[in-house]
Amino acid sequence: MSDIAVVGQFAGSVALGAVGSTTILVGLYTMFLIGMGSGVNALVARFYGSRQPKDVSETVHTSMLCCLLIGLVVMAVGLLSAQPILDLLGTKPELMPGAARYLRIYLLGMPAIAIYNFGNGVFSAVGDTKKPLCFLSIAGAINVALNLFFVIVCHMDVVGVATASVISQYVSAVMILVSLFRCRDVYGLQIKKLRIHPAKAKLVFNLGLSTGLQTAIFQIANLFIQAGVNTFDATMVAGNSAAANADALLYDVMGAFYVACSSFIGQNYGAGQKHRIRNSYLVCLVYSFCTGAVLGLLLLLFGREFLSVFTGDTLVIDAGMHRLTIMGFSYAVSALMDCTIAACRGIGKSLFPTIAVIMGSCVFRVLWFYTVFAYFQTIQSLYLLYIFSWTITALAEILYFRSAYGKLLSNTTGAATV
Repeated sequence: MSDIAVVGQFAGSVALGAVGSTTILVGLYTMFLIGMGSGVNALVARFYGSRQPKDVSETVHTSMLCCLLIGLVVMAVGLLSAQPILDLLGTKPELMPGAARYLRIYLLGMPAIAIYNFGNGVFSAVGDTKKPLCFLSIAGAINVALNLFFVIVCHMDVVGVATASVISQYVSAVMILVSLFRCRDVYGLQIKKLRIHPAKAKLVFNLGLSTGLQTAIFQIANLFIQAGVNTFDATMVAGNSAAANADALLYDVMGAFYVACSSFIGQNYGAGQKHRIRNSYLVCLVYSFCTGAVLGLLLLLFGREFLSVFTGDTLVIDAGMHRLTIMGFSYAVSALMDCTIAACRGIGKSLFPTIAVIMGSCVFRVLWFYTVFAYFQTIQSLYLLYIFSWTITALAEILYFRSAYGKLLSNTTGAATV
């Protein structure tokens, strides 16, 4: 958010549009890595809850290397495909140079994002969310300070904010690694134990990659949304870029409850406390739904003030309000889908949730793009696909979780068996 706010206020609407044009691509790569961290979280929580210290240690050390490897792969693939994907999305010619520069620099931070989310997954799995929050807050403050310095003092516009982001990402990664290496508990890291255990690597990739794919699929589908936005003028692109910051803000706040849901369910699943699984799910669902509803309402009431943080152009603010008006009513619905996916992840179920996401939030959005949006050709018809796709996917996920939980209750075997 600070990247877009700083370039919007101090580098102009063209720089704002350039950075904003990469938002969905950046989200695609980062959400995949966040999903990997969520998969690590569920596995560590399960073994930690079932009091299997050897499995916890092997999972942590294997996950660290696997996540680093995935981060490097994502960086390499992103760098090679940056320009072609921006071309494919129909990025405006006046925005293309800045968008390409920003994306290529930002991608250098992918290994750091992978490591931070690995560490965050481990700490969250054992109930320690304060350390990751502290590290991220420090890195965030550094990011904002460097953004202002590079743009205002050094006049580096999009290059400056991208560089600041990469530096802050590596700061957070180093801090969380140092903390894990200093930890003497079963989930702490030790250099001599750093190796890939094949059995644990299989679990990490099975759950982590499927979870990462689930989160990335949303962004893949959103590429069509960005392509639709790019069919409008540069002012609408800039307004969408500013308003889309609300997505990251609300999703991250609501996402905290999804991590809690996966952690609590994973621990109770590992400990054999099956009846607590449903309670954890319902509590987290209520919290995340209410959070989305309240924050969405605040965006409706104070949308213009929110957008003014990123730009002083009234036309851009007017364009951004088209998105906020629809999304303000929609965010809460996403909790029904995402919290249920997290619950499925907690009990080790990832295949069907992934298929449901592909069908409901990818295939459906593509069909909407080529039918409803193609017919109406309005920005409102484009944004409405969010709530419809979330609703369809949520129904499928809820029905599946209900069935899986019912089978779990009737299963007389040990819940900690993997």
